[in-house]
Order: sequence, then C-alpha cells, then structure tokens
Amino acid sequence: MKLFNRWETEEVVVKEKALVPYINLQPMLVPRSGGKAAEGQRIWTQKTHIVERLMNKMMVPGHRGKKHKISSYHCTGKSTKVYKSVIKAFELIEKETKQNPVQVFVTALENAAPREEVTSIEYGGARYSKAVEVSPLRRIDYTLRLMVQGSYSKSFNNKVSIERTLANEILNAYKISQDSAAIQKKLELERQSDSSR
Repeated sequence: MKLFNRWETEEVVVKEKALVPYINLQPMLVPRSGGKAAEGQRIWTQKTHIVERLMNKMMVPGHRGKKHKISSYHCTGKSTKVYKSVIKAFELIEKETKQNPVQVFVTALENAAPREEVTSIEYGGARYSKAVEVSPLRRIDYTLRLMVQGSYSKSFNNKVSIERTLANEILNAYKISQDSAAIQKKLELERQSDSSR
C-alpha cells in the first residue's frame, strides 16, 4: 500500500534511534484517521502517521509570538485543501531530488529536531537559564510547528504558494541549510543551551 497511492513508505528509514518510536510510517493510502488513536483516552500523537501530523499542523499551526495574523488566519480546518497542498509539495520535492519525498521529509525532520533547549529556573529569588534535553516527541512536534509556521510566513503577502514554500522548507531542512526556519531555530536553541550550561 502506497501513501497517496504514489509513494512507498515501507522503504523509508529513520536513522536516529531515539525518534524511531515517534515517527509512524505504517502503510496508509490516505493519511486522515480523524483522531481514531484518541478514542476515549490520551491523545497518542506518535500513533498518527507522520504525514498526517504534518497535515494536522498545517490546519492549526499555532501562534508565533504576537504575529497572529501570519499564522492563525490559516486555521480553517479545510482538510481537503491541506491534503492537496501536501501532495503538491511532495510532488515538487520528488521533481527536484528524484527521491522518495517521504524519505526526504523524514530526514528533514531528523536534521531540524533540536536536541537541547533552555528553560528558566528560579533559585533564591534569582532566575537562571538552564540547558535541558528535549524529549523525542516534543522534538518532532516542535519541528513540525516551525516548518509549517516558516512556510506560512514566507507565503504571507507573497506570490509564492504554500506548496512551494513548504517544499522549500522541507528541502532546506533536508540539506541542513539556514534558509530553513526550523534549522535556524535549532541552531539558535543549541547556541543558547551551550552558553547556559
């Protein structure tokens, strides 16, 4: 069974062992479960297909600072529109790389997922920043959010379509280029965590 009846997912390899349980690549024709994994229990996002998680994040990208209009006006919940956008973005990736776009997307996620971040600790009335390791599930969720917000902000008030900006974001993360919003944020977080050790 191929994803979108086009791309093979059984051959896709997750190289980083910590992320293997959190990147679901089970064969699926249409990545649209409608939240079946959450039936009367906690929402187990790791049971959801990784491409479906990207699509869900595109429908609700979350706020980015105070720039609500850049990220929030896209929250329409139009799953068919998002479905078509992801297919077009994957087609653009396949055309440029001549590789399976699902593999490119998974590798981009692995490259852009931050390993450390900074939290603030109050100790004796003073606040200190401290470096902490990031859990694998948060690494993927955070990276998906940064990828989607970065691609929406690049297509906002611009002639470039969301399909093109999403494909560029994934390709830049795949190449570990700083043109990717997710890679930029990862490097910034890891710089901050190095200085606050």
